[in-house]
Amino acid sequence: MDHVTGSATAAPLIIAITLNWNRPDDTIACLDSLAQQSYPNLRSLVVDNGSSDDSVARIRAAHPDVLLLAHGENSGFAHGMNLGIRVALAQGAAALFLLNNDTLLAPDAVARLAQHLVPGVALLAPIIYYADAPQRVWSLGGTLNRWLLETRGNRRGEEDQGQWPELLELDFAPACALLAPAAIFQTVGLFDERFFMYYEDLDLCLRARRAGWRIRAVTTAKMWHKVSLSSGGSDSPNERYWMARSSVLYFRKHARPWQWPLIAFWRAGSAGRTSLRLARRGRWAALRAYWRGLWHGLRERP
Repeated sequence: MDHVTGSATAAPLIIAITLNWNRPDDTIACLDSLAQQSYPNLRSLVVDNGSSDDSVARIRAAHPDVLLLAHGENSGFAHGMNLGIRVALAQGAAALFLLNNDTLLAPDAVARLAQHLVPGVALLAPIIYYADAPQRVWSLGGTLNRWLLETRGNRRGEEDQGQWPELLELDFAPACALLAPAAIFQTVGLFDERFFMYYEDLDLCLRARRAGWRIRAVTTAKMWHKVSLSSGGSDSPNERYWMARSSVLYFRKHARPWQWPLIAFWRAGSAGRTSLRLARRGRWAALRAYWRGLWHGLRERP
């Protein structure tokens, strides 16, 4: 059936899940975008991750029909998403649409993704643009370097001129926006909650691919992303800390003995380049946070 025009009774239930932490304006705009979707059987769920402002009251006032789970603390992206995923699965969702709250969707984005929910496909991602450069790609997923476990080929910064086919086979798609059948979480598990922020999506993708599932981008489904708002912005101390910590956890979890010499060499070079860039820009707090994150990642139990 055509999910773009199908009836609500025929279309499988999809529940969209997003997190909020002290950003009600972004979350309300995201929910507005979800409310305009043409997919006929879509519900929305917000997990508030311990906001200290008036987020809960404002979101409820703006979208009283949306299920809102007010979690008492900021327990991170993975744990917050898992709270929502468990509720959505209990409500009988056939698929879950996970998205950042600092995003906006084309009105047919969910419908176009849902057209490609077929057996064996674990994750579907839209093409994601920069919100302040609407035709420039922020991410189109990517492939994985088998030696280094690093992602590549996400087309970041490229201008969309219609050069890609409708479907692209991927190894990785960012949790900024993922449509996933319920079965993927029932077979490979939920997000690993040791990743407070960052790398939880790469970890999930790697587990799914190793279990034989496929990951695809749907280039006719479009989204715009206000990048890095939840962590304080690009190269903020918060972003640098969690990126560093989570990267070490990821490699310690997934690298096999024969990969370690190459990974260690490559990551040492990456640490040097990152440190030099932060130092040149005078981002001393971010530089200290980055090395603290690396150290804490090394100390964490993988």
